[in-house]
Amino acid sequence: MSSARPCPPLGPVATAVLQIVADRRTPVFATVHTSGRRRYGYWRPLDSRTGRGGCYVALPTPECDELYATGRIELGEPVTDPSRTTYRVRATEIPTAASARAAQRWAHAA
Repeated sequence: MSSARPCPPLGPVATAVLQIVADRRTPVFATVHTSGRRRYGYWRPLDSRTGRGGCYVALPTPECDELYATGRIELGEPVTDPSRTTYRVRATEIPTAASARAAQRWAHAA
């Protein structure tokens, strides 16, 4: 029998970061430098209507680390060069108590 681990509630900054990561149109990357420093970020395309964007946007590392530690985001396959390793960051599906019960019902029905 599997049990869903409840996740603590997110603060407003972590919620905003998770929304960015969950948007499949916005590829987010984590870069780990050889010194151990981590940076999370994405490229914001230029918005022709407002003239804003066209720049790299760093995401707050503490909130990204919290999302990773609680299993809300995951890192993809590493791309390594001599000075750093880069990972694609994706949002994960967090099992809820309701989805755990539904999975158990499907398992019993099979």
